[in-house]
Amino acid sequence: MTTLGTPLSPSATRVMLLGSGELGKEVLIALQRLGVETIAVDRYDNAPGQQVAHHARTIQMSDPAALRALIEAEKPMLVVPEIEAIATAELQKLEAEGLVRVIPTARAARLTMDREGIRRLAAETLRLPTSPYKFCDSLEELQAAIDGSEEGGVRRPGIGYPCIVKPVMSSSGKGQSKIDSPADVRKAWEVAMAGGRVSHGRIIVEGFIDFDYEITLLTVRAMDARGNVQTQFCEPIGHVQVSGDYVESWQPHPMSPDALELARNIAEEVTNDLGGLGLFGVELFVKGDKVWFSEVSPRPHDTGMVTMITQWQNEFELHARAILGLPVSTALKSPGASAVIYGGTEAKGIVFDGVDEALRVPNSEVRLFGKPESFVKRRMGVALVHDADVEVARRQAKLAASKVKPRSA
Repeated sequence: MTTLGTPLSPSATRVMLLGSGELGKEVLIALQRLGVETIAVDRYDNAPGQQVAHHARTIQMSDPAALRALIEAEKPMLVVPEIEAIATAELQKLEAEGLVRVIPTARAARLTMDREGIRRLAAETLRLPTSPYKFCDSLEELQAAIDGSEEGGVRRPGIGYPCIVKPVMSSSGKGQSKIDSPADVRKAWEVAMAGGRVSHGRIIVEGFIDFDYEITLLTVRAMDARGNVQTQFCEPIGHVQVSGDYVESWQPHPMSPDALELARNIAEEVTNDLGGLGLFGVELFVKGDKVWFSEVSPRPHDTGMVTMITQWQNEFELHARAILGLPVSTALKSPGASAVIYGGTEAKGIVFDGVDEALRVPNSEVRLFGKPESFVKRRMGVALVHDADVEVARRQAKLAASKVKPRSA
């Protein structure tokens, strides 16, 4: 039996989110609806989640001492990482000392904060199908990884062209680029260095898979009535990314029965290894009945924002329920789609024109995140549309998003 306390009382169930952007904000709202006392942490003041939480705290979450001091002072029951840029080694120490429970586990947070940890787990430990890859620490190593090299008289084949370069530590597609020829290599390295979360960082170069489409398979590990962990899956989410950053998504995405079964098997295998409770966003490439593992996030996924209009319990509610030990349902309510609303300008305290016009699009909803500062390519909101026909929903979602015009105040 799960017992939940009363917020702002000695019996409160206290949950701390590390990262309070648009995804964290929705998790906080879902937790508050269950009577949980929430603590929103971010690196800047007035982040979206801080605007709705019981308590707002601003620290540099990659600073181990600052992170430890905050957790020891606040004494949350659960710590929920919502971004990658966190001192995960310190989280592991705190968890090992019995001071806090990390969602899903501190090990999962550490492994998934950089692409090297999760790729080696998936490809080398679990033997899951992935694209060919190599890790590099310099421009010279990147070129050799692409071209191949000779060691001891033995020729080792390279990744070849085209290929994809990403920093091992980045988010939302930052620092990612495609290399089509030798002329692109230096620029790709520079983009990766600028987009990574650490300077002079490490990169992964991946062989390009000629896939038909890519999906996000939201995978939930939650307790069943007998107290055992059960894995459930949402319907596949299709999405379009530009430079690795999501711009639209839809659910469900059609798949062959064999491909769907393989995708679920891959997702279950990797999430079982990571362990714990909660929702995972598993990214996969699909061609016909073949499926390749790409990445996994042990938290709600940006492409999963579409579930706010497609599922009876959206991805944020699923995450909140699962981490608290409550039952979940991944049932689809209606097909639908999402489209990103970008800032389009560099300004603080912007205003939005055209929200009324966006909401006149049939079956539409709009979420504005409340970010205090806009950048040209910063996500400031999302348009959502449900329709029995997914393609209609996609067109209408993009139409609704186009009606919202952020501008400087």
